[in-house]
Amino acid sequence: MTATSDRPALAQRSTSAGDAASTSEARVDVESLSTLLLGRWADLRASARATAGEEAFQRIEGLSMREHRERVLEQMRLLVGKGQVWRAFPEHLGGANDPGGNLAGFEELVAADPSLQIKAGVQWGLFSAAILHLGTPEQQDRLLPGAMDLSVPGAFAMTEIGHGSDVASIATTATYDPETEEFVIHTPFRGAWKDYLGNAGVHGVAAVVFAQLITKNVNHGVHAFYVPIRDTNGERDELGRLPFLPGVGGEDDGQKGGLNGIDNGRLHFDHVRVPRTDLLARYGSVAPDGTYSSPIESPGRRFFTMLGSLVQGRVSLDGAAVTAAKLGLAIAVRYANERRQFTGATPTEEVVLLDYGTHKRRLIVPVAEAYAAHFAHDRLLDLFHSVFSGEEDTPEQREDLETTAAALKATSTRFALDVLQETREACGGAGFLTTNRITSLRADLDVYATFEGDNTVLLQLVAKRLLADYGKQFKGITPGQMARVVVERAGDMALHRTPLKRAAQALADVGDPRRAAGHLRDPETQRALLTDRVETMVADVAQALRPAQKADPETATNLFNAHQVELVEAARAHAELLRWEAFTQALETVEDAGTREVLTTLRDLFGLSLVERHLAWYLLNGRLSAQRARTVTSYLDRLVDRLRPHAQDLVDAWGYGPEHLRATIATGIEKERQDEAREYYRRLRASGDEPRSEKSLRKASKGGPQAR
Repeated sequence: MTATSDRPALAQRSTSAGDAASTSEARVDVESLSTLLLGRWADLRASARATAGEEAFQRIEGLSMREHRERVLEQMRLLVGKGQVWRAFPEHLGGANDPGGNLAGFEELVAADPSLQIKAGVQWGLFSAAILHLGTPEQQDRLLPGAMDLSVPGAFAMTEIGHGSDVASIATTATYDPETEEFVIHTPFRGAWKDYLGNAGVHGVAAVVFAQLITKNVNHGVHAFYVPIRDTNGERDELGRLPFLPGVGGEDDGQKGGLNGIDNGRLHFDHVRVPRTDLLARYGSVAPDGTYSSPIESPGRRFFTMLGSLVQGRVSLDGAAVTAAKLGLAIAVRYANERRQFTGATPTEEVVLLDYGTHKRRLIVPVAEAYAAHFAHDRLLDLFHSVFSGEEDTPEQREDLETTAAALKATSTRFALDVLQETREACGGAGFLTTNRITSLRADLDVYATFEGDNTVLLQLVAKRLLADYGKQFKGITPGQMARVVVERAGDMALHRTPLKRAAQALADVGDPRRAAGHLRDPETQRALLTDRVETMVADVAQALRPAQKADPETATNLFNAHQVELVEAARAHAELLRWEAFTQALETVEDAGTREVLTTLRDLFGLSLVERHLAWYLLNGRLSAQRARTVTSYLDRLVDRLRPHAQDLVDAWGYGPEHLRATIATGIEKERQDEAREYYRRLRASGDEPRSEKSLRKASKGGPQAR
């Protein structure tokens, strides 16, 4: 499905002079590009997108929190009827063993209502997925049917008030009692309450609870337990809540800054007993006598394996964030192609917003980044599917998946928030109206930056992986060889941070800015610039942290903290490179020549926008001469001009129609207003009844007799 009807006429799209003509003469085949963007699971994604466009699944603005929650719960029941949320589960339970296809469809729900997407994610992507990935086959057969068909709405009780992202340090305990063959779940203090849990406020009747497993007075680390939390035979209160079971307590988190269709809440436990068989035991089990065993000997590796099996949350948030950014851009570009403001070249014709240089920049550059983020997410989905389908489930693949998911989730959620703010402002006062969707999307997406892993913490995880990979280069190296590496590194820094390298670029470009621009547009130059930044930043931090290897813990921690900012920036640079590489690889799959030409220009815009974003680094580190650096911004402006005629086609190709955008200003109503106004003034001028302006009268009076 593509939103191709009522596109602004080409006459409304400006074309810059000179070299802009080549790209503007090319045309985007919107239909074929839409098909390409649907990707590997095209049918599933298209079906889910159609569901998201159905009226029954659309968000209704202005509902009370309670009404919104109940509507979303009813929408969940409708999803069960469609069966499309079960694809990741085993075939013998009604699923399709298709983890990649499941997420490809699930991500589209954000176009209906982000609250629906996240509540569905809690039920089937966290609660049910924990049973699937952490439970034994017997536990899956026993516990999954109720979780899948929503007869058992569930919460995912991992996060604690006192420990947030530090899951390994959570304080809730599960102590084994061999006399009764039960675990005793207990919350020892207020900071150990589980909080921010979807489904815990009202609807949840069970939870997967993460706690420190203690047996025979030995703490074996964090494990997951299936714990009923509400009495399904009890009477509901005035808010529709069932009573908690004995020993279980909790509170509703109440009104939030967004996602108020989800009943987030808190849980705590006072010596709640659960059967030994309800320890989700795939990676760790306890025998009746209390003996602990695990197929993974190392406690640290066991912990990260358990958490890694739940990585799909980050994968899906990456895709959902990209979709939300696309929705905002599609609304803003349509509006900017129709809204006119201020007269320009003629005294009577007002200028279309998207013809202004600042407006072109603020929207078309993010369109390029949205395409890069889309293609990077497609590659992430492939990697996720290869691991969780069992096609290529190796420790190395899992490590790559965890690192890539962390890098992309952290950058795409930040990108979505920035884009939604920019598109809101680009639509002026109209963008602030709820009827035009963007403010609600921005509020709902806000928490994406901190759940399923705080973005800064995730980027630190990525940076540690980059440092580990860097360190592997020197495994087994002799002290003499290491000394040579340090000398060569110093020589490289001297070469780039003195005028020598920059002077060579300046001499090559002298007198011909086009030569500098051509060099920057070369994909190998872009790849080299982006790759070099990552490698240099990682190497610099690695060298700075070398003394930590032999330091005491306090000194090592202080040294790490002193370089934390550089670590996070290196991880961001890595994520940017991943997206550029994904975009470049995707160009090889585009068959239509005109579309490929436009997308290549769009890729160049994305690549050079990254260089411009970090221009200070490239100058300070001697990677660009001053002349070439000056060329970056001017050439970016030329690329934006080249892409201006294609802006509407590029956002239409995302395939989101009016039923998905649901923004009044994106329905064509603005064009009707503008056409009506232009026609009114045209007739007024033609009639001769148009009042003369005071300015024209003053000018005429100064003209003397001729003015009369």
